[in-house]
Amino acid sequence: MQLCPEERLEPIGGGHHVIVSRRYGFTTDTILLAKYSMPRHGERCAELGTGCGMVPLLWCNRGCPGEVYALEVQPEACRQAQRSVQLNAFTHLHVLEYDLRNIAVQKASDLPLPLQLDMVACNPPYQPVGDGVPSPQGSRAAAHHEIGCTLTEVAAAAARLLRWGGSFFCCLRPQRMAEAFQTFSAAGLEPKRMRMVQHRLQKAPFLFLLEARRGGRPGLTVEPVLLLEEANVLTQLDGLNARYGEGLP
Repeated sequence: MQLCPEERLEPIGGGHHVIVSRRYGFTTDTILLAKYSMPRHGERCAELGTGCGMVPLLWCNRGCPGEVYALEVQPEACRQAQRSVQLNAFTHLHVLEYDLRNIAVQKASDLPLPLQLDMVACNPPYQPVGDGVPSPQGSRAAAHHEIGCTLTEVAAAAARLLRWGGSFFCCLRPQRMAEAFQTFSAAGLEPKRMRMVQHRLQKAPFLFLLEARRGGRPGLTVEPVLLLEEANVLTQLDGLNARYGEGLP
């Protein structure tokens, strides 16, 4: 397959690869979310805001899901992810150029993917608009700040897509934990399982992984903290190297 300038192939195991570029790549957070949300056999699932498509590619590479849908609003990223799907011949993975904000308001017949999914995942923008210094690069600004969508809109989209009892997975910075719990609960997605992630024991958590369930009863299981340094996470991730954005120390 012909690569565009500044693109290259990164192996993801089993002879499969993902196309990455300077604008659209992956981070350690991406891989952690993919592993935390790994679908069960035959589950129909979707990722909202897929970027280069790393999360659904890992689902198809490491798991046995049913039909998989990857939504991305940025045309260049969408085309890049579509070429990765073609390269790996994952015929059950569908990359769709679509704005997730429309999911909650469009008629079911107008949506490009079905409802009643078993699982939805999203690596949402980490910072609200106004927090921090937005990147001058549009793609990174959209990934890090709520320029293209808000956490409330992500929650509404996931709730619309999921079946009753279906799971929503995401990862966020700990500073937004209280807001996230309130937002997801208000959308009918009850937080059920959470894991904090730290680089090492002496460092504060920089990330939390969360599973919420549509229509779930109150009650949260907090799992042991994942210490990336002590867990030798690069070995756990089968050699994947998150060299794009926020990698390991």
